[in-house]
Amino acid sequence: MTDVVAPDVRSRMMSGIRSKDTQPELALRKGLFARGFRYRLNDKRLPGKPDLVLPKFHAVIFVHGCFWHQHNCHLFKWPKTRAEFWHQKLTGNVERDCKNQSTLQDLGWRTLTVWECALKGKEKMNLCTLTNNVSEWLTGEKMSGEIAGEPGRIS
Repeated sequence: MTDVVAPDVRSRMMSGIRSKDTQPELALRKGLFARGFRYRLNDKRLPGKPDLVLPKFHAVIFVHGCFWHQHNCHLFKWPKTRAEFWHQKLTGNVERDCKNQSTLQDLGWRTLTVWECALKGKEKMNLCTLTNNVSEWLTGEKMSGEIAGEPGRIS
């Protein structure tokens, strides 16, 4: 199946996809800041450059896009074109995520992944609920966790 847009249009669309300061990330940052949490952004000294680093809690938070990190939810669909390329690309992202989280935990950091579907799409949760869940995890003792769309419990 061929692409429905011209190559130059597709290139422009893809270049507009951001890796930092995404809408889900900004929403979470705003909610946490309002609750008094202070953090560093994209610390290059840590594996995977976590989106949020909270040294006081020795914790890092990754805000992952469901497509780019192959989350098993309604927001992820395998592309129909260039299947081999996308399989390698997305599988590589997941492998790198696992390696980075493992390395961070070996260094003593707690890791939390907040999925895009928690803040976007038909299963999104209220920002206040999400912030409550993240706050609960930060002040708790779990070494790792994930927060996805509703029911939005930390797993």
